[in-house]
Amino acid sequence: MSRIQLLDNATIDKIAAGEVVERPSSVVKELVENAIDAGATAVTVEIKDGGISFLRVTDNGKGIPADQVKEAFLRHATSKIRTSEDLNNIHSLGFRGEALSSIAAVAQVEMMTKTKDSLMGVHYTIEGGKETGFSEVGVPDGTTILVKNIFFNTPARRKFLKTATTEGGYIADLCEHLAMSKPEVSFRLIVNNQVKFHTSGNGDIREIIYRIFGKDFIKEIIPIDCKEDDIHIRGYLGKPSLNRSNRNFENCFINGRYVKSTFLFKAIEEGYRAYLMQHKFPFAVLYFTMDTDKVDVNVHPTKMDIRITDSQKYYDFIVTSISDTLSKPEMIPSIEQVETLSKSPKRDHVERNYVPEPFEQKRMQEYKVKEDFSYITNRLFGEDTPIIAKPAIAKTQPSSENNKASSFVEESVTSSVQINLFEEKILKPENKDKFEIMGQIFQTYWLVRYEEQLLFVDQHAAHEKVKYEKLMKSIKDKDIFTQTLQPPLVLHLTQKEEAALEEYHTYFESIGFIWEDFGSHSIAMRQMPVELYGKSEKRFFEEILDELVENGCKGTPEVIQEKIASMACKSAVKGNQSMNTAEMNTLLEQLFTLENPYHCPHGRPTIISMSKTDLEKKFKRIV
Repeated sequence: MSRIQLLDNATIDKIAAGEVVERPSSVVKELVENAIDAGATAVTVEIKDGGISFLRVTDNGKGIPADQVKEAFLRHATSKIRTSEDLNNIHSLGFRGEALSSIAAVAQVEMMTKTKDSLMGVHYTIEGGKETGFSEVGVPDGTTILVKNIFFNTPARRKFLKTATTEGGYIADLCEHLAMSKPEVSFRLIVNNQVKFHTSGNGDIREIIYRIFGKDFIKEIIPIDCKEDDIHIRGYLGKPSLNRSNRNFENCFINGRYVKSTFLFKAIEEGYRAYLMQHKFPFAVLYFTMDTDKVDVNVHPTKMDIRITDSQKYYDFIVTSISDTLSKPEMIPSIEQVETLSKSPKRDHVERNYVPEPFEQKRMQEYKVKEDFSYITNRLFGEDTPIIAKPAIAKTQPSSENNKASSFVEESVTSSVQINLFEEKILKPENKDKFEIMGQIFQTYWLVRYEEQLLFVDQHAAHEKVKYEKLMKSIKDKDIFTQTLQPPLVLHLTQKEEAALEEYHTYFESIGFIWEDFGSHSIAMRQMPVELYGKSEKRFFEEILDELVENGCKGTPEVIQEKIASMACKSAVKGNQSMNTAEMNTLLEQLFTLENPYHCPHGRPTIISMSKTDLEKKFKRIV
């Protein structure tokens, strides 16, 4: 057996670097977090070759005193904590004291730094953990760190890096999350000498969302601001129309730190459950502020994973906050107005010349829309209120460019009528007489007129939502109607299925399933809910048991609600099925009585809208 002995420092540094420095984006993360902790208000990240051969991070922070520069590159050297007790009250992004040491162990590093009180700065170089230079240099306040040839001395690690494009993509994604985490800091990313994005650092979260995700996202977000005891949630939730097929658009920040937390993701998705289809995920940018002693960020060197005490309390609050916020606006998706513009260089806006009908001239004066980027930007970021354009003020014969600009600012944007629709819910009983069913198309959709809105109703989605809400209300009120099965349905159960049925039998009985033991690991189902009778009872019940055995449930089994929803769907009126006006009116009236009539149990919309203005724009009556 080989003799036990201590490893040398170079080997220890390389081992530690394996945890901290996984790829170039890991280096950028550590250096930018250090810059933010140093009080920087502006950070520039520049990369070439995906950051593999060259990356540079420059900040205007406090800088490092000359006599502490070398110490900064020692393992576990940090200015952010002093004792183990400080780990319970961490306010900084970095604290482990491993970043610079780990980076220097596997790359060629140069640092130029200067404090505000110093006349000269310091230029320090270190390669593979070995110092190669230390001198005075004239530099601005702050710190610049240049990292070249990552893993130059560990080729086995370097060969596992992906292409420059892929590695650069990781860095871009990281920088976007860092920019969102600190909207008060100006971020700039330069890739191969081209500026990819640049934020102002004015603290406006909506600006960050606009810069990163574009104007289409800005129009589809809802502000959230909820506080209870020692937790505060603020930020923006995407409307259900912004759903995606993965969690990449769920952005969570705890005390200013970007985290990937399964706990938070599940809470967010539970809050959206009534609004999204299965296997779809929402868009969210959420900032959680809570006591530092409730959050453990010292789980992994990347500090991306966390542990939270009193997790159930926070989970319930997050779910309720999101669900309540989403229930406030009208959730009727609008039909987007898509304009095809011919390409023309160096123009500020697009004009279309045509001869209007005489009676349209006044209306055109009121609704005329011009596409001007600067106007949209000012409206998006110049005020905190929702993006609702003011009514147009008619002006005749503007005599100057200033008058034209002034008139333009007062004109309405394309979707203003639809956005106003979200201010007050329309599907409520008192509005019943304002709805007029125009007819059915494709034997699946209804055309319904409401004032100056044309509504499209999916009869299948609407009916399944009515049936689902009816069944769930019966469960809540303990007013279940059951159907006796003749003959009884006999099911053979495995040991795990028996255990699951025993654990959740109270919930099954509350829904309306009544059975008795039939011996030899079998049960005889005697009764089941009327709403589910005749809908493949055996398969329905077995699917529930399979899910319970595999995943289990805490509290009210969510899987049972999902299965109930799917069965309610199967018993609803289908598409390609004719309905007369009386049947449509009856179903529409039932929709009015629901808390959330806008989505079926699987998250699909039951109704969408198109305004009169949008329709007139389609026919080019107005532009």
